[in-house]
Amino acid sequence: MMQSADLPDTLAVFPLPGALLLPRSRLPLHVFEPRYLQMLDDALRTPQRLIGMVQPNPCRQDGGKLHQIGCAGRVTQFSETEDGRYMITLTGVSRFRIKSEVDGFAPYRRCTVCWKSFDHDLAAACAPDPRFDRDAFLRLLQRFFEARDMCTDWDSLTQADDELLVNSLSMLLDFTPEDKQALLEAPCLKTRRETLVTLIEFALCGNSGKDPLQ
Repeated sequence: MMQSADLPDTLAVFPLPGALLLPRSRLPLHVFEPRYLQMLDDALRTPQRLIGMVQPNPCRQDGGKLHQIGCAGRVTQFSETEDGRYMITLTGVSRFRIKSEVDGFAPYRRCTVCWKSFDHDLAAACAPDPRFDRDAFLRLLQRFFEARDMCTDWDSLTQADDELLVNSLSMLLDFTPEDKQALLEAPCLKTRRETLVTLIEFALCGNSGKDPLQ
């Protein structure tokens, strides 16, 4: 397990709208742009093998155009295709806050970052959500999937632990980048679960024209 002392002060960042990475979760990526191939090559040469996933923020007026909070992932799997592209998996390590962007000669973006507010991300598991009603949540989720005409592996969902269930759905469901950012910034599993429920209810309300679920 990575310790806080192992986390670097400067991090390569990959701005990718809608791509959400959360601590202790896995994100598969297809890397093909030359600048990000270089970023991956450089990351693989470091002991930590970290890449920071961050949402672009077109609303910022300071020229940064990145949300301040992202999540760093360690490259835990990678394979190269015959034409030089990479299929990789990032495993979420910790969220970070961007302090400033680094000027330099790298073709990709690099930022100085602060990890201080997210020490609990490095734990082996998150704090439990004692008020999580899984049966009610899964009924809501079933309605959402039926409304979207989506299929899923219900056996895997029902067997997943609380954090894996909430985080996987937060990462996989088709929410807007701003909604994904809200899920990322949720301070604990309980808040993320509540945010996820609100987003699902809002989507169902939009589909049905009825009031949100109670």
